[in-house]
Amino acid sequence: MDRITTDLLANGSIMKGQVDRLLAKGINKNLILHNITLSGFITMDRLIHYIVQQIRSGVYKLSIIDNYDYIPENAVLQKLAQELDLMFVDLDSIDMDYNLTDNIPFAQFQKHHAIPISQDDMSVTVAFNDPFDIIAQEAIQRLFPRKILKIALATRKQIEAYLHKISLKNSIKDLVRKIHEELNSISTSEEQQEASSILLLIDMILKTCINRRASDIHVEPTEKNCVVRGRIDGKLAEIFVFEKDIYPPLASRLKLLANLDIAEKRKAQDGRFSTMVGSREFDFRISTLPTIYGESIVMRVLDKRKALVRLEDAGMDSISYGKLLKGLKTPHGIILVTGPTGSGKTTTLYGAINELRNVEDKIITVEDPVEYRMNLIQQVQVNAKIGLSFADALRSILRQDPDKIIIGEIRDKETLKIAIKAALTSHLVISTLHTNDSISAIPRMVDMGIEHYLISAALVTIQAQRLVRKICVHCKTKDTLSASALKEIESVTIPTGTIFYKGKGCKECSETGYMGREMICEVLNISEELSSLIAKGASKEAMLDQAKREGFISIFQNGLQKAIDGITSIEEVLKVAKG
Repeated sequence: MDRITTDLLANGSIMKGQVDRLLAKGINKNLILHNITLSGFITMDRLIHYIVQQIRSGVYKLSIIDNYDYIPENAVLQKLAQELDLMFVDLDSIDMDYNLTDNIPFAQFQKHHAIPISQDDMSVTVAFNDPFDIIAQEAIQRLFPRKILKIALATRKQIEAYLHKISLKNSIKDLVRKIHEELNSISTSEEQQEASSILLLIDMILKTCINRRASDIHVEPTEKNCVVRGRIDGKLAEIFVFEKDIYPPLASRLKLLANLDIAEKRKAQDGRFSTMVGSREFDFRISTLPTIYGESIVMRVLDKRKALVRLEDAGMDSISYGKLLKGLKTPHGIILVTGPTGSGKTTTLYGAINELRNVEDKIITVEDPVEYRMNLIQQVQVNAKIGLSFADALRSILRQDPDKIIIGEIRDKETLKIAIKAALTSHLVISTLHTNDSISAIPRMVDMGIEHYLISAALVTIQAQRLVRKICVHCKTKDTLSASALKEIESVTIPTGTIFYKGKGCKECSETGYMGREMICEVLNISEELSSLIAKGASKEAMLDQAKREGFISIFQNGLQKAIDGITSIEEVLKVAKG
């Protein structure tokens, strides 16, 4: 049994009988304490208070909490800082002065797990992880001989992450110095935008973000810095931090690439550009938005190879793929792909287009915006400024003798009515709708003002989907499920001997434990029985019961199978499919 649980038993803070009952249930002995805190027998606050007192008295070292991933390090450090009259700092919430490490041996900060965060005329504030490491504090004090050292506490993970950012900043300091030299030698803003070093910097940003699998690149000005973040596997990660004076020429050059008005900084603009990154050509859709410190710039990375992705390669299992393919082979009707923003619906639409496109059929798409350009497809770009909405485009499309119509998104009753009309007049229509699951698309269409009998006549297939992060293959390890996780999956039969996995976190996955994403989905084919229930205005529960009798597999069951197969973790499935 673990050290803290043993000590709590010895001093009577928890009872042996409760521990024995949990062990009898088959709970892993290393998770006994977690389950006791979940039951409320000893609250997490009381547990943290006990740990802090033991650390202060020298019984425990701070590193003891590394063995308990359910005990939040930041909560322990906050309590410890309060007891020691020190400041606890969340490094993510402050605009740090990265120049404090200039001209100081950076290896010293890495060695002692410390990072300077601010200074004034009299003092410098440095964040440490361990407030009792006197050797580290003396070593850092020697780096700032004329300043009073103020100690702050921060989590080890945050300190390591920010030290890594500074090391990245140091790795490109020669390029940044060249940019400064060029900017100082150039007088006009036009010449600054054309500076070769800025182009090199843009090339490096794009290359680094793409190599790290970013789907979006965010260039953001702050009060003191210019920050570049990338959305990797659905989560933003800070990639570069530059001095604030790098931002204006960088922003202007990016806007110039996308043919935007570089003089207009007070309103949002949209554009796109293409460039070679390594040996491949990428499209970038760029958006600017005025903020209090300058324009926030976001670039969506459009990899042309993703437009040609097969649905099986996106992680769609064979059963779901077979159901969707059955719908796609229907000569007419409406197929809906549902899910929240960022769930991969557009990728699925393009995968469907790849299944459908041939020289015999006229396929027209209406998109906002057109992300990937494809052969054999007529693609229409929605343009609200000139009055070309989804509904307007659809009316015109129906006069173009189409066989199949793909609508980027159904946003209003008018678009839905025209889509259903097209589906009922021998056209196959594929579109997306924002609902949490497949069955919910039916009441959503009713709420939008469509009669039940029209929905039942037009609807062919509904797919709901999400994206789950895949476990990093470099740090994959066995996972011991908590009682709460076991309770969440108790209604599903798990094969005997199943081993679940998680990622510990490593350099390859930037300490996240995940690398890449994959689709989980549920596909509902509308049978005659379901169509009859829809026409009668049956409840959502009645339709779901009928679907289950026909072999319907929910998105949660599909995700659970991915966890059973070792592709993703139970934690990720519960968060994405049940959260």
